[in-house]
Formats: sequence, C-alpha cells, structure tokens
Amino acid sequence: MPSVWNSGLSGELSPATAKAALGKPDRQALTSAATAHRRRRIRVWAIRVALVVAWLGSWEAAATYWIDPFYYSKPSAVWSKLVDWFTVGTSQGSIWEQISVTMQEAVGGFVLGAVAGVVLGILLGRSRLLSDICAPFIKAANAIPRIVLASLFVIWFGLEMSSKIATAFVLVFFAVFFNAFQGAREVDRNLVNNARILGASQAQVLWTIVVPSATSWILASLHSAFGFALIGAVVGEFTGADKGLGLLINHAQGTFDAAGIYAGMIVITVIALLAEWLLTALEGRLLKWRPPAAGAEAQI
Repeated sequence: MPSVWNSGLSGELSPATAKAALGKPDRQALTSAATAHRRRRIRVWAIRVALVVAWLGSWEAAATYWIDPFYYSKPSAVWSKLVDWFTVGTSQGSIWEQISVTMQEAVGGFVLGAVAGVVLGILLGRSRLLSDICAPFIKAANAIPRIVLASLFVIWFGLEMSSKIATAFVLVFFAVFFNAFQGAREVDRNLVNNARILGASQAQVLWTIVVPSATSWILASLHSAFGFALIGAVVGEFTGADKGLGLLINHAQGTFDAAGIYAGMIVITVIALLAEWLLTALEGRLLKWRPPAAGAEAQI
C-alpha cells in the first residue's frame, strides 16, 4: 500500500503499481478483456485477408477464363507492372521520382489549403458581419466545378508544380473551411461569456477557447482533405505535366495499358493510407486530453 500512496504523490500510477493495486478478480477480468480484444483483432484481420484473397483470386480466374484481360487486366499482370516500375523504372523515369513529384504537389496544396481554410473558417465563424458579407462569394466559389479549374491553372501557371499545387489547394480549402467555420460556431457561449467576464481579450478567447473547441472539427476534415489533395495533384498531372503518378496513369490510358492504370491506383492508395495513419497518430496526440468516445473502437 505505501508504494501505491507514493506513486500517487508523483502524479499518476505506474502500470506495474496499478496492476499490483488491483485485486485478483480485477486482474483476471483485465486479463480476460485483453485476451478477448486480441482475439477479436486477429479475427477481424483474418477476415480482411480472406476477403482480399477471395477478391483477387476471383479476378485472376475471371480474367484467365471468362473476360478479356486486355481490357480488365488481372492481379498477376498488375503485380508484374509494379515490380517492373520499382526495379527497372517507368516510361517517364524512376518511380520514386514520380512519387516524389506527386507528393510534393499534394503536400504543398494540403498545407496551404488547410492553413487558409482554418484561418478563414475560424475568423468568419466568429464574426457574423464578415460571414454575412462573404457568404454569397464563398457559396459561388464552392459551386464552381473545381476540377475544371485545373485547366485554367495550367494556362496561368504552366506545366510546373505550381499548377498542381493550386488544384490541390482549392480542393482542400473548402473541405477544411466549412468544418472550421462550423467548429467555431459550435463553441459553448457560456464559456466565452465567462472568459469575457473574467477579463479575457478577444485574442485570448480565440486561442484558449475557440481554437481548442474547433480542433476536433478541423482534424476530422483533414482526414478527407489529404485525399482531396492527392486527387488535385493527380488531376492536375492528367491535365498537363512532365512528371508524376497522374502522368503515368494518363500514359497507361493512352496505350491501353490497364495494368499500368491499376498499378498507379495502388501506389496512390498506399500513399493515401500512410497519410491517413500519420494524421490519425497526430490526432491522437493533439486530442489525448479528450476522454474516449463510446464508439472509439468502431472507427473507419
């Protein structure tokens, strides 16, 4: 018992001390819960792997015996294309160079669009006058088919990286802006009023109440925003480029290389999944003060 007391004085219990402080029934329940959780994860991953194997196997069999692989390709051909890209290279040069170009365009558009969306979303969310003035312009800009803007950006900025960054920017900006705007509007008015009664300035209210309250909304939008950034970069490369994964897919389309199209899609998907993992880790660090939600286990 003294060890538990001393640990409490330091601020929190160590895992070993906490486990020792539990009674035998509690330890058994904790062990049973951990075992059940581990078994469930193994079962989920086994089902996932089985589904992927079944899907790829049925595709391979269908392309071998029933459908024309020239149009639909098959997993073995896609795998051969990926191996060829990563060992020999692509028609446009090293695959790593193509990935690097697309990533630079996507990350550049993502960062610029996210920063602009957060800043303008919070400012307009906290200022009714500004939001009333800008509302029709923002709605009109949001109604424009933003993919079509890629053609204009190529004319304005040329075939260089800036035109793809601009396309990624416009896709990311609105995805982040509306969430930041709504998050700023959803701040508890009682908290704001109490802070002002205690003498907090507008800037202090913004940084200590509004921004933390809107963080959940903003981080939720960032998960889909990076996907939009990748879409913007690839679409921009489709429109006109001299390097990038979008150019590889466009070239494969022009040569009726279905395996090349699938291979490009797989590379882009892997990049998007890695970015999602990084954003999830960042969200966990920034929001570890928040108690876990009831449905935290069932995330997509």
